[in-house]
Amino acid sequence: MLDLSTLDFSKGDGLVTVVTQDATTGAVLMLAHADYEALERTIETGEMHYRSRSRGLWRKGDTSGNIQRVVSLSADCDGDAILARVIPAGPACHAGATSCFGKDALSPDALSELAATVANRAATAGEPDSATPSYTRRLLGDRNLRLKKIGEEAAELVVALADEDRARAAEEGADLIFHTFVGLHDVGVSLDDLRRVLARRAHRSSAARNDEPG
Repeated sequence: MLDLSTLDFSKGDGLVTVVTQDATTGAVLMLAHADYEALERTIETGEMHYRSRSRGLWRKGDTSGNIQRVVSLSADCDGDAILARVIPAGPACHAGATSCFGKDALSPDALSELAATVANRAATAGEPDSATPSYTRRLLGDRNLRLKKIGEEAAELVVALADEDRARAAEEGADLIFHTFVGLHDVGVSLDDLRRVLARRAHRSSAARNDEPG
């Protein structure tokens, strides 16, 4: 998972900075510190442990129950900071907020905004859109068109990749993601569902690597 020998604890008087991020949503949850022992315990247990000058060694969730299950630990280029991607059992902030950095840390990314747009189009399908219904609503109302477009976009992406056309591959990839989102929404699969699946897979992968003989 993380080779602790590569970290530089000297800059922080025995500590490194830990930025903790929700592996499912990408939200930045909190900032804390850890020493060698805390990180060792984190790797051993699969749950985040930190070191505070006032509290000493502590496991996130000991009091609140809001543990943080580790998906991955990555050091920065200087080895004095770590990005911890976790699956939280509850709010990270002691004040009860999801993130210690407030709502700004939870701002949606482009994929979240796309998923929200598709959901909005579906929720307002019966309302007048304009003289011409939106393309998203057309897809939502026509199963054969949805499935056909997913196949077409996938094929166009394959061609762009075969041609090694970077710009076109990006465009075709975006088109495929859009049409896939529409198709998934129709069967009740959300972006968070996808994130949970990917987070579980990442957790299993990191756990398997951790079990490999060194």
